Amino acid sequence: MSAPVSVVTVAFRSEALLPAFLDSVGTEVPTIVVNNVPGDTAITPAIGERPNVTLLEANANLGYGKGMNLGVQHSPDSDWLLLSNPDLAFAPGAIEELLRVGNSLPGVGAVGPLILTPSGEIYPSARRLPSLRNGIGHALFGQFWKSNPWTKAYLADRENPPRQREAGWLSGACLLISREAFEAVGGFDDKFFMYFEDVDLCARIARTGRTIIYAPSATVTHIGGASTSGASRAMIRVHHESAYKYLAARYTGWHLAPVRVALRVGLWLRAFVAKS
Repeated sequence: MSAPVSVVTVAFRSEALLPAFLDSVGTEVPTIVVNNVPGDTAITPAIGERPNVTLLEANANLGYGKGMNLGVQHSPDSDWLLLSNPDLAFAPGAIEELLRVGNSLPGVGAVGPLILTPSGEIYPSARRLPSLRNGIGHALFGQFWKSNPWTKAYLADRENPPRQREAGWLSGACLLISREAFEAVGGFDDKFFMYFEDVDLCARIARTGRTIIYAPSATVTHIGGASTSGASRAMIRVHHESAYKYLAARYTGWHLAPVRVALRVGLWLRAFVAKS
């Protein structure tokens, strides 16, 4: 009989945070750790002699989505996959609660928890899919005009108190996904090195008729930035490149070339402002 869930995490110089992450997962859940830094031996003592944890060495820095795909390929057979950053900790019972929600409703493709910052603030991790109008407006004005209507619409799902509901997409920082749904869409699209791979994955799952569910009854704490600290300029560039790839793929055809140009210019301007 297959296990109910397998955990997959992609580590990039995450050895300082892995012990706490693995402690919060527990010893009963099969866990795959994909090391995205070839030859980095510091990760081995961070894992230690933990039962049910497998270290998988990537041959290069594959990026988040491709690294996750590799981990899933080597994960034990299970009905559900829990895809997670290594810089978070699950509250007691959080994994069980995610599974409960996923199994309690028909046709669920993915479930996401309530994500808290270390100070206890709610991180907006369940949002609407980006639209052209809101995407351009948010890209152009979100950095310096926080109250603009496009950013408000893009971040409109910041409910307090949060409630269980359907979402357009869930943060890939912590995502419980049906293995059947994951395999049906071919996993993450590896054209996204980092960022927007979670948006794209949830959108493709939803197109198969499955639902995307936000379940704030399950809680995790996300330290954030552990794998990308010290590379802010590069990550800003990658984020905006991924945003362009996602949005441009929704507006194909020669007649929509001006739209793609507008997207490129708008995202370039936003990246420029963010780096300044």
